[in-house]
Amino acid sequence: MAIPDFKQQFAALIAAPSVSCTQPHWDQTNRPVIELLAAWLGDLGFACETQQVAPGKFNLLASYGSGPGGLVLAGHSDTVPYDAGLWNSDPLRLREADDRWYGLGSCDMKGFFALAIEAVRTLLDQPFRQPLLILATCDEESSMSGARALAAAGRPLGRAAVIGEPTGLRPVRLHKGIMMERLDILGQSGHSSNPAYGHSALEAMHAALGELIALRGQWQREYSNPLFDVPTPTLNLGCIHGGDNPNRICGQCALEFDLRPLPGMDAESLRAAIRQRLAPVAEQHQVKIDLGPIFPSVPAFEQRADSELVRLAERLTGHQAEAVAFATEAPYLQQLGCQTLVLGPGDIACAHQPDEYLELARIEPTLGLLRSLIEHYCLRPAHA
Repeated sequence: MAIPDFKQQFAALIAAPSVSCTQPHWDQTNRPVIELLAAWLGDLGFACETQQVAPGKFNLLASYGSGPGGLVLAGHSDTVPYDAGLWNSDPLRLREADDRWYGLGSCDMKGFFALAIEAVRTLLDQPFRQPLLILATCDEESSMSGARALAAAGRPLGRAAVIGEPTGLRPVRLHKGIMMERLDILGQSGHSSNPAYGHSALEAMHAALGELIALRGQWQREYSNPLFDVPTPTLNLGCIHGGDNPNRICGQCALEFDLRPLPGMDAESLRAAIRQRLAPVAEQHQVKIDLGPIFPSVPAFEQRADSELVRLAERLTGHQAEAVAFATEAPYLQQLGCQTLVLGPGDIACAHQPDEYLELARIEPTLGLLRSLIEHYCLRPAHA
C-alpha cells in the first residue's frame, strides 16, 4: 500500500480524534493515531512496538536501525479538548488559509509526526549507523502517563531526544515543573450562635492561606533563574470551596493551587515545607489538615548548556537555547539517559486555542532541521 503524501498524512492525523482529559466525558483513546503512525512507519521499514499504558491508551516506539545511541524524535499523540463552535472550521479537518494549516493538533503537536516521517523518507537510502526512534506517547495533555510509563520501565532510548512541542523552532533546554495540589481542612460544624460549638475549617483555611503566601515569598527570595520570563517559582491559589450556610460553623474547606518550581527544586521537599508550616495551624484551630497532589507532579527540566545536543541545535537554528514556563515530557526522557531538548515548529501562543495552526513557512525549515539532526546522530559514524 502506498504511503500517503505529507499533506495527506498531516490531514489524517488531525482527522483522528485523540483528546485526553481528566473529565471522563471528553477523554478518548489515542489508538487511531497510533495505528496510522505504525502503518506508515512499518511500510517505511521501521520496527514498530505498541505499548498499552492503560485501557485505550498506547505508546508507539518505532525504530529504524539498531544498536546503542542514536536519536529520538518524540511527541504526544493526544490533544486537548475543543469547543467546535469557537472554530472557524471543523477542528478535525485540515484547512489551508492565510499561509497556514489549521486543525486541532497541527501545532500541538500531531503535525510533528508527519514532519518527522517526511524528513526521514529522503534519507532511508543511506546506511543508518545508529538508530532513529520515533516515539508517540499518550495522555501528555492530562496525566503524562505515557511518558511516566516509559521512565518507569527504564529502557534506554537513544543518545539524544528532541521533543517537537511548539517552540517556534527555537531550542528550549529549561522549563519549570508543575505541582497541582489540594489542601483539605476538616473542622467541626456547629451552630454559629456560639463559636465553642465547633471548629471552623474556614478560619483555619484563612490562616493556612497566610502561611502559603508567606512560603511563596520565602521561595521567591531564595530561588531565582533569570533565564525565565518569570524568574522565580510561582504559587497560584486557584479555587476554594467550603461551608454550606451562613449560620453554620464551617466544617470542611478545600483549596486547590498550583506550584511551578524552578529546576533544582524538589516536589517532595516543597510539600514537606508546606506540611511543616501548616502543622501549627491545625493544632491552633483544632482541625485536621491533609495535603496531597491532584495529579502526579511534573519535574522541572534542565539540559546543560554545554551539552552536545544543545550546541548542535543552537548552531542549526541560529538561536541560543531558551527557557519556557510550560511543561513537557522532557524530564522523563532525560531520566532514560537521553540528552533532551524541546524544539518544534508551532507557536505556543496558538496552542490550546480555537483555530490552532501551523505556519506553512515553518515546514521547510523544520524538515531541514530534522534531516540535519538525523544525519548527525544516525548517519555519521558513531562518536568515540
